[in-house]
Amino acid sequence: MAESSESALQQIFTDNIIEDKENKECSSFEPEKKKLKIDQPAIVPDYKLEERLSGILCCAVCLDLPRTCFQCANGHLMCCGCFNHLLADARLKDETATCPNCRCEISKNSCTRNLAVEKAVSELPSQCEFCSMQLPRNALEHHEREICQERPSKCKYARIGCPWHGPFHESPCHEESCTHPQKSGLEIMESLHKMDDEESEEQRLYKDIFGLLSFEKVTFNDLQLKPYRTDDFITKLFYETSRFSAFNNQWVIRAKVVHDQKDASHSSQRSLTYQLVLKSKISQPLNLHYMVLKGPYGEMKVKPAIYKHEFSNDSQETCHKELPVIDTIECNKLLASKTINMRLLMFQVPA
Repeated sequence: MAESSESALQQIFTDNIIEDKENKECSSFEPEKKKLKIDQPAIVPDYKLEERLSGILCCAVCLDLPRTCFQCANGHLMCCGCFNHLLADARLKDETATCPNCRCEISKNSCTRNLAVEKAVSELPSQCEFCSMQLPRNALEHHEREICQERPSKCKYARIGCPWHGPFHESPCHEESCTHPQKSGLEIMESLHKMDDEESEEQRLYKDIFGLLSFEKVTFNDLQLKPYRTDDFITKLFYETSRFSAFNNQWVIRAKVVHDQKDASHSSQRSLTYQLVLKSKISQPLNLHYMVLKGPYGEMKVKPAIYKHEFSNDSQETCHKELPVIDTIECNKLLASKTINMRLLMFQVPA
């Protein structure tokens, strides 16, 4: 009996040891790694470094590489044109301008130039629009203007009426066979008259300016146009200067944007008009010529344009005249600024 009980205990002890060993093996067991759903390896597109950098350094709005680059507080990039357009849209809609990526506030003061991006972009290759040659962007402009054999050119006899236009490398062949040098003087004079008419228009403007500068009463004022809002249900943006003195009278200038302000973000063609307003009572009519130029502290690029008006107590405001900025991009730049700096020249025409 003693031997049988001892053998039974030994069997139980052996079974416990085997069970513990199996539990330890189970606890240390690691399943096989999961297999990929697709047996073939994933194909990674072989993009060039230049293409990858172009996707990283592009403008967040137009997706083009910026020549002049601004960044928001979080580092998102915008080219100069899109940056000014966003600020101009916000000005017209009376809203706060925000970054198109992170919606943080952007302004002239909060955004900074990113010179590293500008220098990196200038080294990236780009295609010549005439011959499709790959060149660094900082050398592309000189190539297209001076070196490219496919750049558009005119015949050297264009001044006497030859209308030929073509690639630069074809111009020597054309000029050898050009018939305009053999034309009669009468035919050449017709072409010269057309050119003279275009040049005379420019000369007339500058002669008028020099003539006005010879008047006895000439004055100028450096002014700031500041933005305001109308009191209408749908407010509209307008600009106005503080009162200033000229010819012993008080004046202001008002300006407005010419476009449909209800849908500011969809308007691409913008322009500004301004009017000169007399704020004083006068005893006799006042005949004035006036023009707007870039002020000493402004960045406005304008083409000179002379306007005239006869002021009286019944006619104290001029019609709205176009502020002669060079293009829509320049108009957006003015709208993006807090104020518009300008110089107003006024000439009193003798009776």
